[in-house]
Amino acid sequence: MSVEKTGTGAMSLKILAGSANLSLAENIARNVNVKLVQRVLERFPDGELHIEIQESVRGHDVYLVQPTCPPVDEHLFELLLMADACRRAGTIHLTAVIPYFGYARQDRRAHGREPLSVRLIADLLATSGIQRVVAVDLHSQGVESAFAIPVEHVSAVPTLAEAVRSSVPRNAVIVSPDLGAVKMAERYAKLLDLPVAIIHKTRISGAEVSVQRIMGDVRDKQVLVVDDMISTGGTIEKAIQALLEAGCSPSGIKVSATHALLVGAAAERLGKLPIEKIYVSDSVPMSKQVPIPLQVVSLASLLAETIERLHKNRSIAKLIGPQ
Repeated sequence: MSVEKTGTGAMSLKILAGSANLSLAENIARNVNVKLVQRVLERFPDGELHIEIQESVRGHDVYLVQPTCPPVDEHLFELLLMADACRRAGTIHLTAVIPYFGYARQDRRAHGREPLSVRLIADLLATSGIQRVVAVDLHSQGVESAFAIPVEHVSAVPTLAEAVRSSVPRNAVIVSPDLGAVKMAERYAKLLDLPVAIIHKTRISGAEVSVQRIMGDVRDKQVLVVDDMISTGGTIEKAIQALLEAGCSPSGIKVSATHALLVGAAAERLGKLPIEKIYVSDSVPMSKQVPIPLQVVSLASLLAETIERLHKNRSIAKLIGPQ
C-alpha cells in the first residue's frame, strides 16, 4: 500500500509500503493524515516476486517503508524491486524508510574470508534508485560510513524512555549489556536522570556470550537493561544473570530495546528470567503469541514526523539517534 499527501513544494509526498510491517506503515499514514493507495505485491507459482504500483509516482517525493526483518533476504529484495519500480516510473526523489536494518551487524570482516555485507547492501540500495535512507537505532554507527547516499539515523530512545519512566524508581540503574550499547545507555540515563552501569562481555557465537565484569554499582538496585535489539536473547540473559550475581534487586528488572527480533529460543530464554517487563518498539511486527511481558511502543509518530520534516526540507536534529 502507499499513501499520498500534497506538500508545500512542487512535489507531493507518497509513501509506499512493503509487506514486512504493513501495520506500522498504516499507522504512519494515519499520523500524516493521508489516505491509503493500493499496490500489487504477489508471487508467481515459481516463487518470483511481482510488484506493480497502481498509481502515478512520476515527479513525486516517495518514501518506501520496509524494515528488512526476518526473513531478511526476502524483505530486502522486495525493497529493491519496489525502489526500481518507482525509479522507472519517474519518481523525482526516493527515500527508503528502514525501521530495522538487517545486516547492520556485519559492518566489518572479523576473519578475512567473508563479505563486507553491509557495504554490499548499501551499494544495492543505491543502485536500485534509492537516494536516501532513514533508519532507526542502527546497531553500529559504522553502518552509515558504508553508504555513499545520505543516511538519516533517528532514535526511538526518547519514546521508549518516556514509556518506561513511570515504572523506574529513583534509585534504579541503567545497564548497558556490552560496550556497544554504552552511548544508548547514556542517552537513557540523561533522559531519566539515572546512573549507568556497563557490562563487559565476550561474544562466543551468534547466540552465546560470556560476561567478564560489571562497571558500576548495582547492589540492591533495580535495573533497566537497554540495547538496540533483542535477537536470540543471549546478551540479555547473560547480563541479567551477571547482575543478579552482583546483587541487584531481583524484583523490578526491566529491559528496553528498539528492535525485538526474538528469533530462535529467545522468548523461552527470556521467559525463564525474573523480568518484570520488556519495552520494545514496533520496528518489526510482533508475534501475537509471545510468553513474555512485552509493552510495544509505536514508531509511527516518530517516523511520520521524520518523513514530513524531510519532505519540507526541515531539520530533523532533535530526532537523531545517539552519537
